[in-house]
Amino acid sequence: MAMSEAFLHLDPLLLSKSGANFGNRRNLGLVELHYNLRTSRSGLQSVSYFSTDRKNRAKGSCFLRCKCQKADSVSGVTADDGRPDSVSIYGMKNVNNVKEFELNQLLKSDKEGFANGTTNGVGTVINSKNSIEEEAWDLLKESVVYYCGNTIGTIAANDTSSSSILNYDQVFIRDFIPSGIAFLLKGEYDIVRNFILHTLQLQSWEKTMDCHSPGQGLMPASFKVRTVPLDGHDSVTEDVLDPDFGEAAIGRVAPVDSGLWWIILLRAYGKCTGDLSVQERVDVQTGIKMILKLCLADGFDMFPTLLVTDGSCMIDRRMGIHGHPLEIQALFYSALLCAREMLAPEDGSVDLIRALNNRLVALSFHIREYYWIDMKKLNEIYRYKTEEYSYDAVNKFNIYPDQIPPWLVEFMPARGGYLIGNLQPAHMDFRFFSLGNLWSIVSSLATVDQSHAILDLIEAKWSELVADMPLKICYPALEGEEWRIITGSDPKNTPWSYHNGGSWPTLLWQLTVACIKMNRPEIAERAVMLAERRISRDKWPEYYDTRRARFIGKQSRLFQTWSIAGYLVAKLLLANPSAAKVLINEEDSELVNAFSCMLSANPRKKRGRKEFKQPFII
Repeated sequence: MAMSEAFLHLDPLLLSKSGANFGNRRNLGLVELHYNLRTSRSGLQSVSYFSTDRKNRAKGSCFLRCKCQKADSVSGVTADDGRPDSVSIYGMKNVNNVKEFELNQLLKSDKEGFANGTTNGVGTVINSKNSIEEEAWDLLKESVVYYCGNTIGTIAANDTSSSSILNYDQVFIRDFIPSGIAFLLKGEYDIVRNFILHTLQLQSWEKTMDCHSPGQGLMPASFKVRTVPLDGHDSVTEDVLDPDFGEAAIGRVAPVDSGLWWIILLRAYGKCTGDLSVQERVDVQTGIKMILKLCLADGFDMFPTLLVTDGSCMIDRRMGIHGHPLEIQALFYSALLCAREMLAPEDGSVDLIRALNNRLVALSFHIREYYWIDMKKLNEIYRYKTEEYSYDAVNKFNIYPDQIPPWLVEFMPARGGYLIGNLQPAHMDFRFFSLGNLWSIVSSLATVDQSHAILDLIEAKWSELVADMPLKICYPALEGEEWRIITGSDPKNTPWSYHNGGSWPTLLWQLTVACIKMNRPEIAERAVMLAERRISRDKWPEYYDTRRARFIGKQSRLFQTWSIAGYLVAKLLLANPSAAKVLINEEDSELVNAFSCMLSANPRKKRGRKEFKQPFII
């Protein structure tokens, strides 16, 4: 039986009960029904539907009972790529024995229904006029995860062609950020609100690995919704959240960036919806403070930057970024600014806000002064004197000029610059890390001139950083003996693959926000147009390999959710640039003044004991 014939009957009473409304378009607006047919691993078939009518979409979850022929009459239908076709009707869980549906009345009432539809290669029926953007929305909605009947997030990847799931069926904090932003920009707020509040509950869970527990403010890297038997009732089940704080992750690394992204998303939710009641809740305020206290805790470090281990952010495998990686510092700075906006003014927050402000000033000075590199600064480093023991030392970190790699001399354009990847005593990581530089623009960690220079460099080095698919996660790749020593001969991070110089389409949305902030959207538009040439045909890979991103990554998951969501956010923001303000941190005038004072004043004051208001009693 043909697929179009297998869905000819759907009881209109069921549709009316589900909240879907298929009345006059002029009065009720266009309503479309998108469906896929997917056979699950257990042999069941999942059914869900969604309406493009915003008012009715939230009410669209219902149990559709089938009346007609056996489900196996359509179970043999497969997509062009060999993946089982799915019936995607947004909001439904698995349904046993999916049979034929009564769609005759629906098709008759909608002259532009599925009669002229085509498939997109993964089983979703779309109108021939529909664009890649509409396909992406269908795929994003298919990735939605439910907890107790409510949307709570999106899985990392929906690649049914892969035999190894690992943890790609979980909801990752960092991976959900572009999904959450896409839903916010489309006016679908509930999923983001649920995500924020439920991940907050996980923050207080006990976190132990080998008898050691990390700080209370740590947010999980990911979580999975599991259905388990209710205690004492084998026939009754309940949904539970199973978080991973790094104790099950590859490498057992705690996710430092999760809490920072959570704060950024919380602020975006408030700005986009106008609903400040979520961030004003007592438990949310407590969650913000716990994250800040964990990040602002005193330690042995002399620098205002966060000290982290390798693999604690988007680059979650050994790549030589331990220390003070730029990505963490940019997210840290942005989270501090967002938290300062949202913290309720109360007596208990005074000391925390004071510490927060002090850290903002010191962090911005440190990054802008010591991480920045352009042709002028590179020449200064080339002429550095070493072994300077003095408070007035120019080469404060004792950087040896021989550390300047040969590739950098050719890579650095006459116009442009960037923030280096890492800075430690006697070590500068000169690699260009895209996310850290782009979010430094978004958060105003970089100055206005530095921000324009970063975009200048991306334009000047387009063939290296963008090439055939945006955007290199870092440049250049580690190769040869350097790769063997730094990565431990990681077979996934081979040169120009994965985190080692691979190209990641999800970075489109960070690039777009940065370009819009600097009023240079044409750069992002060019990158989006480049991605549109093949990303849908390639089935939305996680990453691309080779210097010019010619190949789909050798271990890349297909239908990667944040590749899909990153593209959607980029398109939505380019269509409505003013919406980017929910993510952007404008430069604080007080911080600018404090930064100017630090530059003009002598930072090497005479050392001495701090004066105490009350003497110690000995």
